[in-house]
Amino acid sequence: MTTTPPPWPGDPLLERELELAAADRAVDALCRTRPEGGLLVYSGAAGIGKTSLLARVRARAEERCTVRSTRADPGTTAVPFRTARALFAPDLADTDGLGALLGPQRALVAPALGLTAPGNDPADPQGVQDGLVALAARAARRHRARPLVLVLDDAHWADGESLGWLAALGPRLARLPLLLVVAHRPTEHAAEESRPHLDALGTAARLRITLSALTPEAAVDLTRRALGPGADEALGRELWNATGGSPYELAELLARLSDHPLDPEADRAAAVRELAATVRGRRLGDRLGDLGPDAVRLAWAAAVLGDGIPLRLAASLAGLSPNRQATATGHLCAARVLNPGDTVDFTHPLVAGAVYDAVPRSLRTTFHGRAAWLLAAEGHSPAAAARHLLEVHPGQDPALVEQLRRAAREHLAVGAPDAARRCLERALREPPEHHLRALVHHELGCAALLTSPADTVRHLRIALELPGLDDTSRADATFRLAQALAHNQQMREASLSVAFAAAATTEPGPERLRLQAAHFMYDAFRATEDDGPGRSRRLAQLADPLPGETNAERALLTLRAFDGMLRGENHTVVAEFCERALADGRPVPGLGWTDTAWGFEYPCLAGITYAWIDELDRAEGLFDEAVRAYEISGWSGGHLAFAHMLTGAVLRRRGRLAEAETRLRESLRLADRIGTGLPVHWDAVCLLVDTLLARGRTADAQRLAEAHGFGPPYPDAMILPDATSVHGRLLLALGRTDEAVAALEAASVMAERGRHNPVWAPWRRDLAAALAARDPERARVLTRRLRVDAERFGTPTALGVALGCEAALAPAGDAPALHARAVAHLEESPAQDELARARVALGLATGDRDQLHRGLLQARTCGADTLAEQARAALA
Repeated sequence: MTTTPPPWPGDPLLERELELAAADRAVDALCRTRPEGGLLVYSGAAGIGKTSLLARVRARAEERCTVRSTRADPGTTAVPFRTARALFAPDLADTDGLGALLGPQRALVAPALGLTAPGNDPADPQGVQDGLVALAARAARRHRARPLVLVLDDAHWADGESLGWLAALGPRLARLPLLLVVAHRPTEHAAEESRPHLDALGTAARLRITLSALTPEAAVDLTRRALGPGADEALGRELWNATGGSPYELAELLARLSDHPLDPEADRAAAVRELAATVRGRRLGDRLGDLGPDAVRLAWAAAVLGDGIPLRLAASLAGLSPNRQATATGHLCAARVLNPGDTVDFTHPLVAGAVYDAVPRSLRTTFHGRAAWLLAAEGHSPAAAARHLLEVHPGQDPALVEQLRRAAREHLAVGAPDAARRCLERALREPPEHHLRALVHHELGCAALLTSPADTVRHLRIALELPGLDDTSRADATFRLAQALAHNQQMREASLSVAFAAAATTEPGPERLRLQAAHFMYDAFRATEDDGPGRSRRLAQLADPLPGETNAERALLTLRAFDGMLRGENHTVVAEFCERALADGRPVPGLGWTDTAWGFEYPCLAGITYAWIDELDRAEGLFDEAVRAYEISGWSGGHLAFAHMLTGAVLRRRGRLAEAETRLRESLRLADRIGTGLPVHWDAVCLLVDTLLARGRTADAQRLAEAHGFGPPYPDAMILPDATSVHGRLLLALGRTDEAVAALEAASVMAERGRHNPVWAPWRRDLAAALAARDPERARVLTRRLRVDAERFGTPTALGVALGCEAALAPAGDAPALHARAVAHLEESPAQDELARARVALGLATGDRDQLHRGLLQARTCGADTLAEQARAALA
C-alpha cells in the first residue's frame, strides 16, 4: 500500500485568500512599532479545512513571530487546563525564566499548569483564571522582539477551564502584544459548559470568519492537481457532488482514487458515490478491517487514549508486543489513519472520531477502565486518569469510587470545580458503599458551592438525610448548606437550617455554638423577620457574659456588636463588644478572611460595625487586610468583589466620594464576572447610588438603579446600607415626592424591628425633608425622634446629621444655633461630606462667607459637586 501523503488542499490552499489576508493583517498589526494584539476566530463544520488554514497561518506568522500552537481533541475536554499547558509548554520548560513568568500568582497557577503538586485546599477558580491571564500578558511582553501568537485548533474540544481563561483574555488582547487565533466547529458540537466561552471568544474577536465549502471549480482544480491535468472536468464536479465541497473528503477521495483508479467501464457517478461513503462516518471506521486485527486493536486503543499519549501505552492497552506494534503502526500510517511518530497522532479528527465510534461499546468501556489504571501505573495523577473512569460502566467498585474522589480533590485544588463535580457525580452512579454515600454527597455539595448553589443545596440536604456523617461533618454540611441558601437569596431557609441543626445537637460544644452563631447571623441578615427585638434579646443573653476566649464566643460577640450597631445602642458599648471579638483589632486565627470553617462573614461584620460607629480607621484596617488576603490567596471572585465593596463603603462614610465611586465600580466589575443578582451586587449598587446622590449626580444614580433593577421588590437578604432609605432618597432627588414619601414610609419597618441607627437607615431625615412643606408637624415629630435616636447612639456623625435636620425645619431665629451645633459635632466626625454640607447650611443661614468658603473647599475635596456649586453660587 502506498505511503504517499494525500493531496491535502492546504498545498496550495484554494479559495481561502480572504481568510489568509485577515490573518496577515492581524500579524502586521502585531509587528508594528506599537504592537496591536487581537483575536481571530475561524469556525466551520468538520472537514471544512480549519486545520489546513491554521497550518498556513502558523507558517506565515513564524516568519516574524514566536508561535505557540496546539490542537484540542476529545481527550482534552475532561482534563482541566490541559489546553493552557499545551499552549505554554515551551515557555514553561524554560526553568531559568519560569519564576518571572509565573509571577506573584505562582502558588495559584503552578498546580493548574502541572508544575507543582496541588495543595490540600480548594483554589479559587476566578483567581486561577486571573493568574493565567496575567501569565499570558507576561509571556507576551517577554517575546516583544518576536511577538507572540497563540494558535488553538479544534477549540470546541478544549477543556472548559482553558476556554474560560481564553474568553477572559480575549477582551484584553488589543492592549497586549499578543495575537490569538482560534478555530472551532459550530458551538452546538461543543460541551454545554464550553459554549458560552466560545460565544465570548467570538464576541471579543476583531474578526469572526465562517469557512465555506469549496466551489465546484476548486474541486476540478484539486482533481487535476491530484490525478493529472488530463482529468476531465466532469469527474471533478462529480467529486464535488459526492462530498459537498468538503476539503477533507475531497482530499481523502482523491487519495483513494490515486490508489484505486475507477473502472472506466463502470458507472462513474455511482462508483464515486460508493467510494465517497468510505471516507466518512461508519464506513471510514470499517476500512480498518482491511488492515488486520492488530492494526484494528491498536487504532481502537489509540482512539480511547487520545492524541499525545505514547504509542507504547496504546500497544499495551491493545495487548500487542513491540514487534506487532511496529507492524500495526506501519499499516495505520500507510492507510492515513495515524501520522508517523512515537505518540498517538491521528491524521484528522474525523478519523479519530470514526475510529472511536467503531470500537464496540463493551470493549470501549473496558479499554477506558484499563486506560485509567495504565496511566496511574505510569505515574499520572488521579485527575489525568479520571476522564477514562467517567466512561466506565457503573459496577459497585469501591476502588473506582475512591479514585474518583481523589481526582475530585485534585480538581478542586487546581481551581476546576466543574471537573470535580463530574467526578463525584460519576462516583455516585457507581454507587459508593452505603456508609460513604452521605460523604460523597457532602463533597459534591461543597464542590458546587462556587458554581451552582442550587446543586449544593440539593446534595447537602441529601447528605444530611443519610447516615454516615460524624458530628463535625454534619455541622459542616449544615453550615455549607446555609451558606448556599444565603448565596441563593434564601435567608429564611438558611436561618432555619442551622436553627434546626443546633436544636438537634444536644451536646454543648463548639459545633453547637457554631450553629447557634450561624442562626443568629442569618436571622440578622434577613430583610424581614418575625421577632427582631426578641432575637436581639436572646442574642444579648447568650453573648453578653462571654469573655471571647474561643472562636465560637468571638463569633457571637461579633454578631452582638453588629446587632447593637443596627439597634442604635450607644456606640461605646458596641465598640466594647467588637474589642472582645477581635485581638488587637484583627481577626483571630480561624476567624480570618480566608478561613473557611467559619466563613468570612464574621470579620466582615466587625468591620461594618466599626464603619457605622465612626471608627473608620479600624474598619479601613480590617477591609484593607481583606483585599490583601484575597489577592495573595488568589480569591478574585465574589470574596474580592465584596472586599472592594466594603472598602468603598468606608470611603463613602469618610466622604471621599470620588474614591468611593471608583472602588464600588470595581466591586461591580468583579461581581459581574461571577453572575448577577448576588448579594454583593445589591450592596455595591445601593452604596454606589448613595454615593452618586451625595455627589449630586442624580441622573447617573437613576441610570445605575435602572440598569441593575435597584428598587422594590428587594431580596430576602439585608442590603448595605438600608436599601429602602436610599431608594426613597433617589426618588426625592428626582422630584417624585409622592413616591419618595411612600418608599420612606415603608422604610419605617426598620424601627419596628428595633433598628434605630439613624446613620444606617436615615429614612426619618429624608422623610422629614419630603414632608416639610405638606405636613410640617409630622416632619417635626420625625426630627425629634431622629434626635432621640442620635443622642442614644452618640456618634458625632449621628448627632451632627440630626441637628442639621432639625435646623432645616426650625424657625429662622433658632436655625443658626442648631446649624452651629451640627458643625461642631461633625468636626469630630470622619464624615467630611456631612461636615461640608453642614458648613454650607450654616453659611446660608447666617450669611457667614467664611463658613461658605470652607464648605466649598471641603465639598470639592470630597467630590460633592452639586454642593460645591451651591456654595460657589452663594459666594458669588
